Amino acid sequence: MMKGFTKCIILLIVLALSIQVVSAFSVSTVSIDPSGDLLPGTPVTVSYKLDFAGSGGETFPSSDSLQMITDLEKPKWTWTLLLNGVENPRPQAGGRMLELSGWDLSYPTKNVEESIRVTLEGTTPTVTATSTKTIIKIQEVDSRNAVISSSVVEHTRLIVNTGEISTAISTANSNLQAFRAHIDEKAAMDIDTSAAEAQYNAAKQNIDAAQALPSTQFTAALNNINAATTGIAEGEKLLDKAWAENEVATAQIPINNADKMIAYFMGNQSTANDAKLVLIKTKREAAVNSISDANDNIANGNYAQARTKAAEAYTKGNESYNDALAFKIQVESGWNPFAGIGALFSSSILVIVVGVVAGVLIVVGIIIYRKRSRWDELG
Repeated sequence: MMKGFTKCIILLIVLALSIQVVSAFSVSTVSIDPSGDLLPGTPVTVSYKLDFAGSGGETFPSSDSLQMITDLEKPKWTWTLLLNGVENPRPQAGGRMLELSGWDLSYPTKNVEESIRVTLEGTTPTVTATSTKTIIKIQEVDSRNAVISSSVVEHTRLIVNTGEISTAISTANSNLQAFRAHIDEKAAMDIDTSAAEAQYNAAKQNIDAAQALPSTQFTAALNNINAATTGIAEGEKLLDKAWAENEVATAQIPINNADKMIAYFMGNQSTANDAKLVLIKTKREAAVNSISDANDNIANGNYAQARTKAAEAYTKGNESYNDALAFKIQVESGWNPFAGIGALFSSSILVIVVGVVAGVLIVVGIIIYRKRSRWDELG
């Protein structure tokens, strides 16, 4: 019997501890002037009203305390207690925290309607880096000085270090100028820079917009700078990609030239199965494989590696084409009787020379024939 009673007591204690304590007040009509991001040393005025709901017969627990906290410098608290709508001004106070005792705030809920109206004045603190500061924080603490979490009401503002935005804009402008130089450099190489140009223009607009904003609009300015920075980085990638694609297109030229020569040899029965043609085709295939690797790297965003593969393709393609040209000269020299003279006679000149020689021989033959005929007639 005793054990069962003890268990019930323990269970009740556990249940009591597990019940979430509800705040004894609610905050309404919070006004912070000025609004938005703030500069150090800016005068700030905060106004709000607290209404006490009451519980256990008290408007506010007599064992608890009400704390109002701020990061503002030189704070000045002015507050008024309202009981059944009647104002009871209280002495003005200073300090980063105004703490009101539950004994001062506790009234019977049966016949009292209670609220307080507060005005806080102060200046924003100096910051070495842009950071968020508490303008007003209101909370209830119990007799053990533990904060009742459900009671916390907090309003913060960003306090701006103006040097940061100036530095950010300066850095963004430097990056933009470097990006401009990269675009001009690639344009001089006949690389398509249109996509990069679009990113450059957008980034410049964002930086210009950031410069035009007042210091109090730090967040908006920073968003513009971040957008510009992202755009410049994306533009550099697009420029790098265009460069890689241009290198691939350049490497394709000697491969195309080699293909034409190979087709020429394949169409000639005397060269279609020549061992030298096999070597030419092998180098051409190596070039094509490097082109394929370059395109794969472009697709995967590995633009530097793509350019390396394109350079390999260009070298192998050139070797294939030059070998094909040498092979063609060799083939043509095999049936040109004047090949030993060098490049003096082309195949068209050879035809003319052969025709002239043949004509001379015919004329000489006719003359000799006529002379022999006369000799025969003279006996």
